[in-house]
Amino acid sequence: MKTTFPLAITLIAPGSRGDVQPYVALGTGLKKAGHTVRVLTSQDFEALVTTYNLDFWDLGGAMQTVAQEMQHLLEQGNFLKILASMGETAQQLVNQASRNGLEACQDADIIIAGPGGLFVGQALSEKLAIPFIPAHYFPLTPTGEFPNALVPLPPMRLPAWANRLSHHLAQQMLWQNYRAADSKARREILHLPPAPFWGPFGALEKQTILYGYSPHVIPPPADWPDAVHVTGYWFLEPPAGWEPPAELVAFLQAGPPPVYIGFGSMVNRKAEETTHLILEALARTGQRGILSAGWGGLQQRDLPETVMMIGGVPFDWLFPQMAAVVHHGGAGTTSIGLRAGVPSIVIPFMGDQPFWGRRVYELGVGPHPIPHRHLTVDRLAEAIHYAVTDSAMRARAAHLGERIRAENGVAQAVALIEQQASK
Repeated sequence: MKTTFPLAITLIAPGSRGDVQPYVALGTGLKKAGHTVRVLTSQDFEALVTTYNLDFWDLGGAMQTVAQEMQHLLEQGNFLKILASMGETAQQLVNQASRNGLEACQDADIIIAGPGGLFVGQALSEKLAIPFIPAHYFPLTPTGEFPNALVPLPPMRLPAWANRLSHHLAQQMLWQNYRAADSKARREILHLPPAPFWGPFGALEKQTILYGYSPHVIPPPADWPDAVHVTGYWFLEPPAGWEPPAELVAFLQAGPPPVYIGFGSMVNRKAEETTHLILEALARTGQRGILSAGWGGLQQRDLPETVMMIGGVPFDWLFPQMAAVVHHGGAGTTSIGLRAGVPSIVIPFMGDQPFWGRRVYELGVGPHPIPHRHLTVDRLAEAIHYAVTDSAMRARAAHLGERIRAENGVAQAVALIEQQASK
């Protein structure tokens, strides 16, 4: 890859806040090391990127709108409409990312992307002859030690061949959903030949791959190549000069640590019903609560004095002050909950969320996950009571939090990127 320092680096980061934030954290680490960093992401996160003095480049579109449209189709249950919409959405996103990515990557030394930008990043790398480094926040490299995070499997130990197969299935789930859009963008925008029918994974797995999660949460498999590195999480500290709202500080000081409940970017068409369920569970357990509206729009009507609704607050500051955290199990929120050293209650909706919920349970730092479709007052109340009263669970969560806080995943990732660039 041999290039000169400092580097010009483009990070491609589509997705929700939890998908984007780790790459902003990685970008801040690269900038501190003296490199120039551009972040190609959706308009939803322009403020997030620029707050940390990184260069924002518009990926095109608004991810919140896409998420709401897809959730509406899922609730309608029309499978043909869902498939058609997924294809149309993929085509639009890939076209925009290819066009805007050409400009954002034109004078870059390295392109870095995770799962959402993997295929666009690879295509732009081919077009511009710029080295590409995949950087993920959940395991995608095949292994016989555990199943892939995206493949819904029963909670049982599987033979090595089945685990390995699940990773190849997940790769094809990602690729085949975007293959037609990728081929069209390669042909019409990038003027490249199509990628192989089974995708670019074979070539990608022969190069350096970074994984931004803790080896204490998922130990690196023995059957992974030496070029695959688990660096530790890429955490984003609150921006310089940030101060918490006075009302929130007063609430926290007015009583014992509350329970945080929020579902991030998950869209919820039954927001009022869900809010009522949450309030009932908190009342049954005698716990104070912090509710985050998120994209699901939890309702702020007639809240008791023991519950407060908040907007955007850095979880790194908030979660350590909680008795427990209840969330959807997105990779980003899960990582911050584990770092905080308090028990996590995961209510998975989709994607890799069941995987992280299961991992939290296996580590003994949270109750068994409750799929959102099975969420009831009784189940949530039982999980909250377990999380705030089980001393062994709380000790395990605190110990894991200490180990994660002792890591510096961003610094390790930056060192590996620089090492790769100097070869």
